[in-house]
Amino acid sequence: MTDRILIIDFGSQVTQLIARRVRELGVYSEIVPFQSAEKALDWQGLKGIILSGGPASVLEGLSPRAPQRVFEMGLPVLGICYGEQLMCEQLGGKVEASEHREFGRAFLEVEKPNALFGDDWKPGEKHQVWMSHGDRVAALPQGFEITGTSDGAPFAAIADEARNFYGVQFHPEVVHTPDGAKLYKNFVIDICGCRGDWSMASFKSDAISRIKAQIGDGKVICGLSGGVDSSVVAVLLHEAIGDQLTCIFVDHGLMRAGEPEEVVSMFRDHYNIKLDHVNASDMFLEALDGVSDPEVKRKTIGGLFIDVFEAEAKKIGGAQFLAQGTLYPDVIESVSFTGGPSVTIKSHHNVGGLPARMNMDLVEPLRELFKDEVRELGRELGLPERFVGRHPFPGPGLAIRIPGKITREKAEILRRADAIYLDEIRKAGLYDAIWQAFAVLLPVQTVGVMGDSRTYDHVCALRAVNSTDGMTASYYHFDHDFLDRTATRIINEVKGINRVVYDITSKPPGTIEWE
Repeated sequence: MTDRILIIDFGSQVTQLIARRVRELGVYSEIVPFQSAEKALDWQGLKGIILSGGPASVLEGLSPRAPQRVFEMGLPVLGICYGEQLMCEQLGGKVEASEHREFGRAFLEVEKPNALFGDDWKPGEKHQVWMSHGDRVAALPQGFEITGTSDGAPFAAIADEARNFYGVQFHPEVVHTPDGAKLYKNFVIDICGCRGDWSMASFKSDAISRIKAQIGDGKVICGLSGGVDSSVVAVLLHEAIGDQLTCIFVDHGLMRAGEPEEVVSMFRDHYNIKLDHVNASDMFLEALDGVSDPEVKRKTIGGLFIDVFEAEAKKIGGAQFLAQGTLYPDVIESVSFTGGPSVTIKSHHNVGGLPARMNMDLVEPLRELFKDEVRELGRELGLPERFVGRHPFPGPGLAIRIPGKITREKAEILRRADAIYLDEIRKAGLYDAIWQAFAVLLPVQTVGVMGDSRTYDHVCALRAVNSTDGMTASYYHFDHDFLDRTATRIINEVKGINRVVYDITSKPPGTIEWE
């Protein structure tokens, strides 16, 4: 039986990072919103519970609460930030609004040894931590004692070791708490007693068994885009059910250079997967003619994709199942109690959903995985690194990288510039060191002089970012020689561009995608 850690979500923007830290230890973890937590307490193999942070205040009358049974099951519990305050409040302690709020870097002084700190955080030591709180614990419940303090939080770390209850006012899961991962190891492995034997090889075996049980003798169609997620889904399904799978690849004319040919060659010729290749570029480009608003672009492409996909599915006939590359962050965001901007930010993933009239059951074998885990599964399945390590590329493709109106000419200009940019990145050996890189054709034209002629052409922006979690990012620091070489190639080889700029915008925390 697989060991599990339950993470009860109270709305923190970094709750996903807690799950990642636990899974990095080889232990399966799952996030459940507080409203659904009661049912999750009956999971088989449950070894411990983590209460996440959140934006609410426990002093508010209608603020979220954990099921009281959490504290009555005899399982270890770790409260993070709001989770610590909530645990104290529900167990008879006291929380108050603080006159000394802490947001950002702080230093925790270890006051007393305990199992959560283990041998890593010793009494008298100071450790950098990341705080984000306006309230603070004012009085501890019976059985608890202080294990760490900070300038703004006299109860920055607490413990009731008799019941294996622990709380910290800071966020161990973020990179700004350098030694935070050690606390998760101490909690998950030492306190909860998890074996740490969850691996991608075991996930693959279990996933294949689940797919076979769900599909039986049925037929499945899968929308294949050539991206990491759909590629891994296709190969996993093919390994599980073979010729019961048919993939549909819709080319909307806004893909990267050479990508349609590469997808067809890989999946039809190399893997011998049944593949229906639909070239619908004329239809999509005509529908996008004159469209400037990026959300309208996304929804136009999403709606047309559904129409084309549905028509092709009818031609195939007899399929009872539809496969999708839904990932765990999509699942988490779809049930988040906080709502917020993710609805807009994620609109290009499954725009409007698929129509109920298709009357198919969903197969979502990746819905338990994060992006980096999907890549690991792809390697486990033997997918070539050029597919597994491919940079994220949103469904609307080049459409949202051409701000303003889209034309066939603009799409071709951008496609060629983007190909040169990525080619130079690969030649420099930087592709795997960068999380995402792409070119953008800006909606402005500038006057320039090329040789003896005056030009009035487009401006191309280059973007490259680094990210460890897909939630925050900073621009990649290219050297000037690289930028000079790349810009020179683009201007010389791509007719229609006379200026190249580098975008150094960083991505703020809390957003979902980077485009």
